Amino acid sequence: MTANPHQSLGTLVIDSARLLRRRLEQESRDIAMTSAQLQIVARLSKNEGMSQAALATLLDIEPMTLCRHVDRMVLADLVERRQDPNDRRARQLFTTAKSRELLEPMRGRAQRVFEEAMDGLSEPECEALFHGLRTLLANLSDDGRAAARPPVSVPSLGEVE
Repeated sequence: MTANPHQSLGTLVIDSARLLRRRLEQESRDIAMTSAQLQIVARLSKNEGMSQAALATLLDIEPMTLCRHVDRMVLADLVERRQDPNDRRARQLFTTAKSRELLEPMRGRAQRVFEEAMDGLSEPECEALFHGLRTLLANLSDDGRAAARPPVSVPSLGEVE
């Protein structure tokens, strides 16, 4: 009996993400931010000036949960809120120098964890993995294109090895 490739894909993606997150948390224990705060700063550093609502959507967390994180991060001088110049009611989020200093060592650690995770994969296998994950993300994104595409054949674990 062969494994259901769709269940296997889900399990592999979820387990890989969980183990990567765990390893990154282990590597960042000495950094003065929680893993949630590190994720917020990492995403915000690439999207400076975005709204809290947009950041909550990007991180796939509830807006009120993000608000509580941001409140604590503002008090810790990790994030700042600024008035949106185009909307008096809205605030934009920005990283601070303190959070950017803490983020830099984390990026190096993350790179080492990612290299460890991909140890044993050849360059073509790494390229194929990234291409496949980008395709998976594009297929599942909410841009409406996913429904228009024909289904993709997913190999079983035996076919991948």
